[in-house]
Amino acid sequence: MDKFLFRQIDNIGLVLFRAVFGLLITIEAFGALATGWVRRNLVEPPFTFNFIGFDFLQYLQGDLMYYYFALMGIFGIFVMLGYKYRFSMIAYALLWTGVYLMQKSSYNNHYYLMMLLCWIMAFLPANRSFSLDAKFNPEIKSPSMPRWVLLILILQVWIVYTYASVAKFYPDWLDTSVIALFMQGKANYWLIGGLLQLKFVHWTMVYTGILFDLLIVPLLLWKRTRFLGFILSIIFHLFNSVVFQIGIFPYMSIAFALFFFSPEILRKRFLPKKELYAGNAIVVPKYNTILVALLSVYFIFQIGLPLRHWFFTDDVLWTEEGHRLSWRMMLRSKSGTLNVYVADKENGERKFYDYTKILGRKQKASVKSKPDLMWQLAQKIKEIEAEKGSDVAVYMESWVSINGGPYHPFTDTNIDIASQKWHPFKHSEWILPSPEDYKAKPIKK
Repeated sequence: MDKFLFRQIDNIGLVLFRAVFGLLITIEAFGALATGWVRRNLVEPPFTFNFIGFDFLQYLQGDLMYYYFALMGIFGIFVMLGYKYRFSMIAYALLWTGVYLMQKSSYNNHYYLMMLLCWIMAFLPANRSFSLDAKFNPEIKSPSMPRWVLLILILQVWIVYTYASVAKFYPDWLDTSVIALFMQGKANYWLIGGLLQLKFVHWTMVYTGILFDLLIVPLLLWKRTRFLGFILSIIFHLFNSVVFQIGIFPYMSIAFALFFFSPEILRKRFLPKKELYAGNAIVVPKYNTILVALLSVYFIFQIGLPLRHWFFTDDVLWTEEGHRLSWRMMLRSKSGTLNVYVADKENGERKFYDYTKILGRKQKASVKSKPDLMWQLAQKIKEIEAEKGSDVAVYMESWVSINGGPYHPFTDTNIDIASQKWHPFKHSEWILPSPEDYKAKPIKK
């Protein structure tokens, strides 16, 4: 095991990825400012839905977030240049983790992957070459790295792609219903809008998505299919970038190919002056047992967490329980309606509550179909009313439609949701059981 994990290999793939990754996270930070994402999601809303247990992050929101993201962008530049790399990467990882945890209304699996990669990169020797750190401090300069560095990056990417593929094996994806719904919103795209409405395009997207996610890492690992895999990766991710407009993720995914090509090819194409490591040394650190144990725990967690929805009552497609952090990407379209009622516990009088006054536009849309957001809204309403001197129960009447199907009642209107505890690994009983026909398609006229 030591010979396998701690054998030294050339580090060109890692240092090139560091530069590209630094550029992309810089674009992510400054782009969020330029496009108004920060303003819409973290400045204007009077209340956002943070990850449960991280309510203290609400205090950071407001105009402070403009400076917060600008600081992230500066650290991203430092990462790209390899300047004060360890500090800069850890700082960016902390700040991005805060962004990820402080709001769920614009939840994106790609944000989660970026958070994981930030923390992984923070502890890798990615500044030992092609960096300002190595230029200013030649003592740290090295053309090599231990093999485990390469392996953990490949394994992390492999887990993401594999779960993304397996999750698509369900009827509404396989019969193109989900893709057809997504493409309806792209009909006004210049030049390709009409093409995206064609049935054969939907079939192509459905099965290309499954096969690409399942096979891309094996294709890149095998030398004979590596170049084919790289070309397919470029086509697939550029298509996703144009059609789905998902930020830096497609370009980060293309950059993952740097971990698969040989050092000789990378050196010839990108860094011809870099020293090529031709040794075969095995350098086993004193902390090797601890390192292997930590990595084992991390990957057991990464493999196990996406499976947790199988241990919940009912279908994750209906309840949403176990959906996040599971690489269930582009799988369903949900819409809903929500009415909120409060009842004073002293007189029992129940009245309609206009919750829209305390939410931003994005929050109003997302709360209608996601139970953890409903629970947080109930807690917020109870808190607001308590400040006015009233102890209230909060009841919710929600109807949900999945993948264009009919609307069905989602919440038990007789349960005070504000009095319920939230259990991240336990089913919430106030969510009604899924009806038999909840995935039925609407009748086409």
